[in-house]
Amino acid sequence: MASRPPAAPPADLPPPRAGIQSVEVGFTLLQALAASSGALMLRDLAAAAGMSAAKAHRYLVSFQRLALVTQDAGTTRYDLGPAALKLGLASLSRLDGVKLARQRLVPLMERIGQTLALAVWGNQGPTIVHWEESPQAVTVNLRLGDVMPLLSSATGLCFCAFMASRQPPHTGHRDAPNKRLALLLKDELAQAQKTRRKDLPAGMADVTARLMEVRQQGLARVVNTLLPGVGGFCAPVFDADGHLVLGMVALGSMSTFDPAWNGAVAVPLKAAAAQLSSDLGFVAG
Repeated sequence: MASRPPAAPPADLPPPRAGIQSVEVGFTLLQALAASSGALMLRDLAAAAGMSAAKAHRYLVSFQRLALVTQDAGTTRYDLGPAALKLGLASLSRLDGVKLARQRLVPLMERIGQTLALAVWGNQGPTIVHWEESPQAVTVNLRLGDVMPLLSSATGLCFCAFMASRQPPHTGHRDAPNKRLALLLKDELAQAQKTRRKDLPAGMADVTARLMEVRQQGLARVVNTLLPGVGGFCAPVFDADGHLVLGMVALGSMSTFDPAWNGAVAVPLKAAAAQLSSDLGFVAG
């Protein structure tokens, strides 16, 4: 018996890698609930998702069966369910802020044309954990593992400004880094007062003013402070709990480095840090 040629796929099958549109449409309801500050009535949820109430209700019935959505029997409002919470927690537990940040440094460096670095809080203060040198790299005496000063570096000012400001009081083990920060800041300020450097704060009032400026601008800046002829910015990255997890640093020679708060370095750096924070689950207040 002659072998039959393979049957042609039915004409109504989707092309390879095509998605399921109904899943994408239904997901807009979950997005609307996630963006809302609380549970929503059907009509409001449907309007937020851009669909009719009848259509939204059909999706919500399925989402309830999957525990992605719950409905309050008394108010009839819809909210995210336990399955959505489990998915969110699983995703957050697998996020590595430094890993995600490293993946984004090369395109950011190509955009702004300056050397970039990542810093995290270590036992002795903000510590450099990754470098991405630009073709026009500035010569600096910094290495991986170096601890940055709190008052004369953008990295240090960024950690001073944001490490404690977003954390609620009485956070248990998270109080330790804040206490360590306070001690290091006190020691560094005392040293600055001894040297009488004009480019460093003269007292806590000056420190407070500088940190307020950093918070207002959303990132820290130094020019000719840490190194002569070098400027730098550091933008904060927060996790889902609002804790500072790392700083994204840009630095370069003042011959090519734009030090303006709204300039060619600060704006993309700040946007990249904000996007990474959002990807880590942070919601700006």
